[in-house]
Amino acid sequence: MAEIPQIIRGFGVTFRSMFRKVTTEQYPEEKVPTQARFHGRHQLNRHPDGLEKCVGCELCAWACPADAIYVEGASNEEGERFSPGERYGRVYQINYLRCIGCGLCIEACPTRALTMTNEYELADNSRSKLIYEKDDLLAPILPGMATPPHSMIDDYVAQDYYDGKVKGASAEQFAEVEINKQKGQSV
Repeated sequence: MAEIPQIIRGFGVTFRSMFRKVTTEQYPEEKVPTQARFHGRHQLNRHPDGLEKCVGCELCAWACPADAIYVEGASNEEGERFSPGERYGRVYQINYLRCIGCGLCIEACPTRALTMTNEYELADNSRSKLIYEKDDLLAPILPGMATPPHSMIDDYVAQDYYDGKVKGASAEQFAEVEINKQKGQSV
């Protein structure tokens, strides 16, 4: 007899919840914006003149507990400069089949080259499409940026890039990119 009130109380909770407003989101028809601090897809950032921030140090790969990141660094050469540092990330891959979205790679990056965007739709119908290459991860070239490879701005050193003194590409960098394009077409 003492158990009957408990059963009635349980049914009472069920009965009350039948009349509450449904909170189901109609995804993918209605996409709710993510919060500002949401961790989604990774992005390799650029300096304001278009050079890459990644210096190929591989600290992100070392920090990854799921072993989802592969980085292969290479040395920058004059005329073939991709970043202001001595090195750049020649090969950069993130395997989203392994990534757990923890953000430890972001914390390990000394140049703030790697960040996470709010993009969360990473599902695909092929396993190979979930291994993002450097071209998939690089931030787009914005107006005022020159497409690498090109030299650093005259009279600037790598530290000036990291201190935020570079505000955009110079006319000399744009000219160098055009010369490189012409050389590539004539070969």
